[in-house]
Amino acid sequence: MKHIVIDARESGTSTGRYIDKLIEYLAKEKPAYKVTVLTAPKRVDFIESIAPKFLTVVSPVKEFTFSEQTRLLEQIKKLKPDLVHFGMTQQPILYRGKTITTVHDLTTARFKNPAKNPLVFWVKQKVYRVVIKIVARKSETIITPSEYVKDDLAKFAKINSRKIEVTYESADKITEASEAIEELVDKQFLLYVGRPQPHKNLDRLIEAFVSLQQKHPDLHLVLAGKKDALYWQLEKHVKNQKLENVIFTDFVSEGQLKWLYENTACYVFPSLSEGFGLPALEAMVHGAPVASSNATCLPEIYKDSAEYFSPTDIDSMTTAIEKILTNKNLSDKLRERGKKLAASYSWQRMAKKTLEIYKSTLD
Repeated sequence: MKHIVIDARESGTSTGRYIDKLIEYLAKEKPAYKVTVLTAPKRVDFIESIAPKFLTVVSPVKEFTFSEQTRLLEQIKKLKPDLVHFGMTQQPILYRGKTITTVHDLTTARFKNPAKNPLVFWVKQKVYRVVIKIVARKSETIITPSEYVKDDLAKFAKINSRKIEVTYESADKITEASEAIEELVDKQFLLYVGRPQPHKNLDRLIEAFVSLQQKHPDLHLVLAGKKDALYWQLEKHVKNQKLENVIFTDFVSEGQLKWLYENTACYVFPSLSEGFGLPALEAMVHGAPVASSNATCLPEIYKDSAEYFSPTDIDSMTTAIEKILTNKNLSDKLRERGKKLAASYSWQRMAKKTLEIYKSTLD
């Protein structure tokens, strides 16, 4: 029986949603292979719960570390796999067995992270760019979550796009009961959910919100996500500018997140760069009308189910949101289209196609 190793060290993170869902739905396909999953110590119980027939092995090796090139390399070699699926670009570049790599996007190669030490991040980014090209060339197959990333990677790494396969991701409806956030009950609010990295473009979203307040003084902007250094910086900026009605929720429960999606007047996704754009698709699942950036893959993924704007143009962003706030017919249409669109994506279909990629690679 052929042996497949899946690198799931990112399980439990925002990027790790992909690998978690892949493992969950691959297990339902009952593959005719021995499957071993490498994951962090704190995620072992979770992986075993979604894929009890797979062997789960602890791998405490963190990404972007020297140990990734040494300890992880030795760990994989000892497992003697016929195929390794790396769920992210970061991996031992000296491993010479058959590999498949999922490349989610090239954001890390192109954008800075002001929360990190500038010099250290500059060095890591340079290394990362080299690693992407090495990985793209040595992998038997590359998996990307959109046609946009497929084309972008082929040009960046100078590889034939025929070795790249697209497997679209999906979004799940939250099963927990809605839990209202008291300070927002009966209030009209815009919503963004996620991290505040520079490519998420939240500074321009705040500028657009300030502009919208001229016509909608009671409007609120809700930025939902666990507070980190970048969120603290953003919140400090809002306070220094004495901006009103901007709410930083910090961590929200699944029930609270569901309520936010269900009650927002408009979910705004101002990102400059995405590989798939899962957050706005999750908003659509719950019936939120979406105003989205027209950058990178987003029009490919959202099709006619969002009102688009240029993410670098404040007036364009403001106009798109204003349309949704003031045009009920448009808002209702986007809600319905969004639900249908979200239902057209499937984690099970993604897992089936990935299994086909495994088979063709092993054959």
